[in-house]
Amino acid sequence: MDSTSLLTDHYELTMLQAALRSEKAHRHSVFEVFARRLSGGRRFAVMAGTGRVLDAIERFRFRPDQIEFLTRSGVVDAPTADWLADFRFRGDVWGYPEGELWFPGSPVLRVEGTFAEAVVLETLILSILNADSAIATAAARMTIAAGDRPCIEMGSRRTNEQAAVAAARAAWVAGFAATSNLEAGMKYQIPTVGTAAHSFTLLHDSEREAFEAQVAALGVGTTLLVDTYDTETGVATAIEVTGPGLGAVRLDSGDLGEVAKATRAQLDAAGNTDTKITVTSDLDEYAIASLAIAPVDSYGVGTSLVTGSGVPTVGFVYKLVSRADDDGQMIAVAKKSKDKASVGGRKSAVRRLDDRGVATAEVIGVDLAATADENDRPLQVQLIAGGERVDSSTLADARARMKASLAELPAGARRLSKGDPAIPTQYQQ
Repeated sequence: MDSTSLLTDHYELTMLQAALRSEKAHRHSVFEVFARRLSGGRRFAVMAGTGRVLDAIERFRFRPDQIEFLTRSGVVDAPTADWLADFRFRGDVWGYPEGELWFPGSPVLRVEGTFAEAVVLETLILSILNADSAIATAAARMTIAAGDRPCIEMGSRRTNEQAAVAAARAAWVAGFAATSNLEAGMKYQIPTVGTAAHSFTLLHDSEREAFEAQVAALGVGTTLLVDTYDTETGVATAIEVTGPGLGAVRLDSGDLGEVAKATRAQLDAAGNTDTKITVTSDLDEYAIASLAIAPVDSYGVGTSLVTGSGVPTVGFVYKLVSRADDDGQMIAVAKKSKDKASVGGRKSAVRRLDDRGVATAEVIGVDLAATADENDRPLQVQLIAGGERVDSSTLADARARMKASLAELPAGARRLSKGDPAIPTQYQQ
């Protein structure tokens, strides 16, 4: 089993060492993950990465060679190294299930255990949830802009190799139809697609020869990239090579709306009325929205998706909100510094819904159960109990949950422009 224990910051272990020295490390503690605001002026955000966090916690163990590195480097002393050698998380984790929407202050993850075992998970949890939720939120906005037209994740070459797999997973949760990444396809059973790049055309002595080679290998139902040279000529050549059975053409340059209109007219005039048009080329949600009236059948999205479309992190923080005193009594604690204040106390949350099932507020109870009526929906589920994973939800569950949660929001939530959160956050204390 690959260890995740060093995917963390140095200061997590120096805090651990100091807490062990002060004999406060074993105080029962409650940490929560939340964001103070929605980054980028967005109206909602999507929870993604929960399943990856649970996988990572299961693998958060310190191997002998890792402990040797930590002691040799002076990161930890001998007593702390001994504690790490026996570490595994034995606490409880509650949170918003993957695919759920969240808002400012939403307690999307709650980690309970001793201070020692909870604090060492901070960096790992935040690194996963901040990136995955940013990508899923961007992906959800793109699928909103695309409507019924499918979006394909194609960002592997625009991020590092492991982030590419995680990005494909997050995009799938948020409604993307497929990915170009084969590792994501194998690991998460996400449909994969892909045919050819411009280099394949340039390899051959002519565009016709390249198309003939691709069709010979993949059949006439393949997608031909028609803009390596001149798009109109490329479409004509594709039709000549395949006839009316051509599956699709891909457009990757120029004014995509205008080029798509001309291509659609050219295909239809030749009798290729069933041939689809897919477009790529630095698309984001705004570019997709601008193509709503163009004769486009699908979108391939790369750079903007894997970078969160300009918002590469959602701003999650991991804060201690409650801890035991010397008598074992739990007391609320909170950061009070300017612009970064937090609300102390263990949180619960419900989504308030009106009689039509439309969300009207995010209701957060502080050290009490958030009150709810028969229309309201509890948001937190237990994910780990006593160190054992109890969550068995699938990516299909997360994908369906995102769609259902989005359908609950008021219509204004689907606007792409910057604005206030779609629903307010209300605290009950």
